[in-house]
Amino acid sequence: MSASKPAKATPTKSPNLELVAAPNVLDLIDRQIISLLQRDGRRPYGAIAEEVGLSEAGVRRRVQRLKDAGVMQIVAITDPLQLGYGREALVGIRVHGDVRLVADQVAAIDEANYVVMTAGSFDIIAEVIALDDNALVHLLNDSIRSIPGVTEVETFLYLKLSKQTYAWGTK
Repeated sequence: MSASKPAKATPTKSPNLELVAAPNVLDLIDRQIISLLQRDGRRPYGAIAEEVGLSEAGVRRRVQRLKDAGVMQIVAITDPLQLGYGREALVGIRVHGDVRLVADQVAAIDEANYVVMTAGSFDIIAEVIALDDNALVHLLNDSIRSIPGVTEVETFLYLKLSKQTYAWGTK
């Protein structure tokens, strides 16, 4: 007598499948949502839902999860020159001592909008904006060079922005 095996259930795909990936794991739908929001951060959730095949509520939940997890932020990207800032620069900083402490202090400077610790000829690279040359001199001398541990600062003035993109996060 042979026992018959129960038939395997065939999974079906629901058009409104709203499974949410585990934290810090991005699935294809998460990446599609991010890509659409990178092109237009004010895109309605209903329009996103139509493109990715979820309900509007499903998209809203995923966006909130991605924001809560720190995977993305939805912000206004501005052009500093059009806001009245006349100088943008990249600043290479060499440090003696704990680089993390110096990086934290540079990051606390309002004019610094990007600060990274690096491996290479500089310990820290910071992108800064200033109203004009005088403000940049003040920023470099009084704010950055005065931080304990900073041994050298090299400034690279931006002459022309040729490309700036934020669409790299979904590749």
